[in-house]
Amino acid sequence: MAEQAQLLGAGRAILLQLAHPLVAAGVADHSSFQTDPLGRLQRTLNMMLTIVFGDRAQAEGMLRQFHAVHVPIQGQLPDPAGPFAAGVGYRAQDQALKLWVHATLMDTGLLVYERFVRPLSPAERDAFYQDSRLLARREGIPESLIPPTLHDFDGYMARMLTSDELTVSATARALAYDVFHPRVWLGLRLAALVSQWVTAGLLPDRLRQAYGLAWSPRHEALLVGLSRVARPAIPLLPAPLRLMPQARAATARLRTGPSSPT
Repeated sequence: MAEQAQLLGAGRAILLQLAHPLVAAGVADHSSFQTDPLGRLQRTLNMMLTIVFGDRAQAEGMLRQFHAVHVPIQGQLPDPAGPFAAGVGYRAQDQALKLWVHATLMDTGLLVYERFVRPLSPAERDAFYQDSRLLARREGIPESLIPPTLHDFDGYMARMLTSDELTVSATARALAYDVFHPRVWLGLRLAALVSQWVTAGLLPDRLRQAYGLAWSPRHEALLVGLSRVARPAIPLLPAPLRLMPQARAATARLRTGPSSPT
């Protein structure tokens, strides 16, 4: 999670989350996503990375903020989508929805790291997943709901990705458009278009089509080329270009004497 390359997966994680109609409705009703998508992404990344890499006080403070922000979020689905009828209620504190949002981040983290940084051994993948289970518990997801092993987690993801519980609604498509067409200066708009291309390549085909994202053999060849360039190049980058600032701060803190682990 320390790698700046993880930003390549931000669009995939967001669109997987929005593919759940109840998540999309909650984001549309209670978030600044449509007016400030990049700002919201920055705040979300800072929250997650502070929890992962902060010292105990920083992580616990951010977790309190995380829970406080989500407590009041609730509402009703305005239109039917997939198995959900209009008027079905949603709550940000819904444990199944929390698990799905958490799962999209962890699954995308593994996918992006192995695609653009380096392959992981089975033991490394298992260690990452067991760490992610601790994070899930701190997010308020009960132990009974968290898949106990990486194999179980992969099964959960496979079931979700093929289930009509993930149905890309008109709301989700509108929010996805805002992700890739932010009202910002030209440089960031161009970066968003690159993000759209990478996101399309990392999404499952069913959801890519549901969002109306173009894909072709040429697009695929370009994405394969990017990964082939990134893998040998990333280890050569200096830390300020390679690593997230929160991760660099954690490394510096550990060199001078760590506080109690989170």
